[in-house]
Amino acid sequence: MSPPLLLLQDITLTLGGSPLLDGAGFGVSAGERICLVGRNGSGKSTLLRIAAGELLPDDGTRFLQPGTSVRYLPQEPDLSGFATTLDYVRAGMGPGDPEHRAALLLGELGMTGAEDPATLSGGEARRCALARALAPEPDLLLLDEPTNHLDMPTIEWLERELLSLSSAMVIISHDRRLLETLSRTVVWLDRGITRRLDQGFARFEAWREEVLEQEVRDAHKLDRQIAREEDWMRYGVTARRKRNVRRVGELAAMRQARREAVRTPTGLKIEASEGDLSGKLVAVAEQASKAYGPHVVVDRLDLRVLRGDRLGIVGANGAGKSTLLRLLTGQDRPDSGDIRVGSALSTVTLDQQRRALDPARTLADTLTGGGGDTVLVGGEKRHVIGYMKDFLFRPEQARTPVGVLSGGERGRLMLACAMARPSNLLVLDEPTNDLDLETLDLLQEMLDAYSGTVLLVSHDRDFLDRVATSVLTAEGGGRWVEYAGGYSDMLAQRGGGAPAGRARRSSADAPAAQKRPEKGPARKLSYKDRHALDRLPGEIAALEEEIGRQRTILSDGGLYARDPAAFTAATGKLERAEAELTAAEERWLELEMLRETLESP
Repeated sequence: MSPPLLLLQDITLTLGGSPLLDGAGFGVSAGERICLVGRNGSGKSTLLRIAAGELLPDDGTRFLQPGTSVRYLPQEPDLSGFATTLDYVRAGMGPGDPEHRAALLLGELGMTGAEDPATLSGGEARRCALARALAPEPDLLLLDEPTNHLDMPTIEWLERELLSLSSAMVIISHDRRLLETLSRTVVWLDRGITRRLDQGFARFEAWREEVLEQEVRDAHKLDRQIAREEDWMRYGVTARRKRNVRRVGELAAMRQARREAVRTPTGLKIEASEGDLSGKLVAVAEQASKAYGPHVVVDRLDLRVLRGDRLGIVGANGAGKSTLLRLLTGQDRPDSGDIRVGSALSTVTLDQQRRALDPARTLADTLTGGGGDTVLVGGEKRHVIGYMKDFLFRPEQARTPVGVLSGGERGRLMLACAMARPSNLLVLDEPTNDLDLETLDLLQEMLDAYSGTVLLVSHDRDFLDRVATSVLTAEGGGRWVEYAGGYSDMLAQRGGGAPAGRARRSSADAPAAQKRPEKGPARKLSYKDRHALDRLPGEIAALEEEIGRQRTILSDGGLYARDPAAFTAATGKLERAEAELTAAEERWLELEMLRETLESP
């Protein structure tokens, strides 16, 4: 095996009184591709900063092969002090590096090089930092969450670019698909130490479970040995006369080893507080269009979102995903066409910018709203410390300002705030940013068990495959197309990669999956069906009003004690109206789909 370009050995670092890294380390040889994985807060970014030479450990050694060129991509790149993005990228190049690579990579990433770094969005700053890291084609690349804030086309471009390089790489990422594509070795950072798996990431999760199961077996053996030693201490012949100092010391050492051997459970419990059922139809768009000046964001969209759907929305940055969410949730109106939002919706939104978080407030105040020490979760009061533990926060973090939390911790805090509120519609805008793999697994399980409807904007291809029942894709020029299944199913139906989203496609470029089958002679709806189709929207609106009236009556907490008959009557009317609404919506949906089938060319 060739000598390592970089070697970290016995790295120790203590923060806040407890060791973050305790004997961690790894080596990287020429051309090797390593993914560094671990839970949020385990020290991955810190270890990568030590590898990059930006942070000194308390103890341990860092050896870099002389003459090795290294480029480091931090999570939050600093572009201050540069007049243009091209200046920033060129400043990262060394003597002899091909200067044309700077402009070439910026162009590939959708930038001109003339942009003012002070005006860039998070995604644009990340693309500039990527160009700066990749342009010199260094011997060693250290990449911390390279896909954060990138859209789907850019992520797939990045995969291809990294595969084409001969550089050695160490990558931290929550994007399973990227790790499976690129990695050949996994370094797992857990409880301050590192373990190495010389296989790709696809094998990692099974291997991790094997390691943890072995720890449980070892702990069980240690328990039995401790029990034998304690029995000797109490009942042994020697113990009747005096304690054997050596055996007492050994027992104390075993107990300490047992405490250290027990893996701290994730403790993460993500359960959405579910509200009352919504109507059968959550959102219906009919020829809906929306534009901002000459920029068409949505062009004649036809879409139905039914109760229980988990709709993934994908497209390039700027394609209009956030606008589409506002339209489908009734926060914005189309310029033409119609979007009807369903009845009895209780919506909870998870914002990718995390604007709802005040950096000056403490973690506990953020969860409680600043009042008391309890959180209202699904209508029940819980102590804030117990609820914090569900999301992997330590009790001592209760008074920690939100501004000092890591990106992953802020992501968990947003989840904790969102999941406490009753809902039957979850709107998740990039929920996977900064979350570790274990949290992503638990979030997926929560969404699988959630009986409400989910609108999900994400650039995480694996997460979309696991969660989405259908994917709505930006095809360019404001045209959105829905595909059944997850992201991989969408690719199979389209017959290509991620939609570019920026360039408008001609009708000749339309995916084969969207070409309608030839039909026989056109037929029309019967008079009775057409009359019902015209009448049903009014009936549905009237039923929604009736449901609202009865719920208002039943919201009086003292009604049952004061007038049981009125309470019983209102309950009966509410149940009948909800049943009639469901039947009317299903009948309208059936007729509308029949009309589309019969009248489409």
